[in-house]
Amino acid sequence: MTNLTEVVPASEPVETGVRDVVPVACGLSEALADTYRLVFKTHACHWNVQGPLFYPIHQLTEAQYTEMFAAADVIAERIRALGQLAPARLCDVIKASAIEDPNKQPSAQAMIEDLAADHAKVAARLHALITLADAHDDPVSADLMTARAAFHETAAWMLRATAK
Repeated sequence: MTNLTEVVPASEPVETGVRDVVPVACGLSEALADTYRLVFKTHACHWNVQGPLFYPIHQLTEAQYTEMFAAADVIAERIRALGQLAPARLCDVIKASAIEDPNKQPSAQAMIEDLAADHAKVAARLHALITLADAHDDPVSADLMTARAAFHETAAWMLRATAK
C-alpha cells in the first residue's frame, strides 16, 4: 500500500479542448508570479506609508492586496485545471515576474506612483495572455485574465488619481 503523503505532484494531460496547454499555463504562471509580487509590494506600502494621506492609502492598498491574494488562488487553480503544476518555489515566482522591488524606501508619493505603474504593466502582460489563450482555444483562461486585467487597470487608475 502506498503512503498517501508520498504522492509527488506532477503535470498530467487534460482533455478540455484547449490546444497545447503548456504556453497558456506558462503565461498563467507569469500572471500568478506578478500577482504575488504585487501583493507583497502593495502590502509593504500598506505597512510603511506615512503622511497626511496615510489612512486613505492604507485602506486602498488593503483592499487591493486582499483582492489580489484571493485572485492568486484562482489563477493557480486554473493552472492545475489545465493539468500543469503551479509555481512552488519563491525563486521561480521572482524570476517569472515583471514586478521589481524599489532600491530604497520610497516616499508615499513614490510608492503609489510605482504601484500604479506596476498595475499598468501587469494589465498589459495580461492583455497579451488573453490573446495567447484565445489562440489556444482557451476561453476560460481568456475570461479569467480579462477580469484580472480589468482589476489591474482600475487599481492603476485609483492609484494614479491618489498620486495627483
